[in-house]
Amino acid sequence: MKRLIPCLLLLCLVLAGCGEEAPPQAKHYTATFLTLFDTVTTIIGPGESEAAFQAQAQQLHDQLEHYHQLFDIYHSYEGIANLKTVNDQAGIAPVQVDNAIIRLLTDCKEYYRLTGGKVNVALGSVLSLWHEARSDGIRDPLNAALPDPAALNEAADHGDINCLIIDPEASTVYLTDSKMKLDVGAIAKGWACQRVAETAPTGMLISVGGNVCATGPKTEAGDPWIIGIQDPDQASSNLHTLYVPQGSVVTSGDYQRSYTVDGKAYHHIIDPATQMPGTLWRSVSVVCSDSALADALSTALFLLPLEEGMALANARGVQVLWLDHQGQEYMTLEFQSLIRT
Repeated sequence: MKRLIPCLLLLCLVLAGCGEEAPPQAKHYTATFLTLFDTVTTIIGPGESEAAFQAQAQQLHDQLEHYHQLFDIYHSYEGIANLKTVNDQAGIAPVQVDNAIIRLLTDCKEYYRLTGGKVNVALGSVLSLWHEARSDGIRDPLNAALPDPAALNEAADHGDINCLIIDPEASTVYLTDSKMKLDVGAIAKGWACQRVAETAPTGMLISVGGNVCATGPKTEAGDPWIIGIQDPDQASSNLHTLYVPQGSVVTSGDYQRSYTVDGKAYHHIIDPATQMPGTLWRSVSVVCSDSALADALSTALFLLPLEEGMALANARGVQVLWLDHQGQEYMTLEFQSLIRT
């Protein structure tokens, strides 16, 4: 799944979120989980006692775990028809799935339209080649290699999102192309985080691999959370810290989930137009009321030039920070007002 944020970045986010000591009547606690979406999940919030908070955090974990299993494309789970099941049945038969998968994939089609195809969950065959090459390269750096260009081009021929057939009434999903694979990594964590945040108590901070979602101000007095945006060149430092009373902050960057071939780093954010990692930006951070939309837009804006990205951000009413390879920052009009430092 997409965007495995380094633990140091997650710590920056968590520590930033807890940077101001809460009053005694609103003591905050932290719970950390290591088994969801192949990344670190951290939940921060108030509680009458640590035991009461941990019980609430466990409930949120269990909801996230449900989505993790449904959206997993690598593992099967007893009694669950998940996205791996859908991929395995490509070109064979429709698969009856949980309504959450129907909702997610319906949203994914909308994100495809919204981003002009830059976020395409039907591109799993291409992404699987990169996943395999990256895993092999990390395991054996001396023999690290890029995916075969011919194989990438052939896989791209099986990424037509119109071959993803969703039947809400029957609750089925069918891939009409037998060589198509779904990969919802660009959206899954943000989408799951948003769904859980919608039912969580007010005043919680949920970070799923750095997809950060605040369910309301940190304190009853209305104090905002303080959320850090990592400096790509220094994992323990922030480019900025932001005041965020409610909503989501999601960052896509070329320093995440990368490997090196012949001295050059290759990251995981693949441009559907080239089947290669995007090269325009070091990082793009999106602040948005909806974590799923923020996740999708952070990927799309990472792959778009500034003028097109700015137009998309303004059309959706989200605030964005772009960082280029020379260290120059660009931001939407109101992003500056969110910056603390």
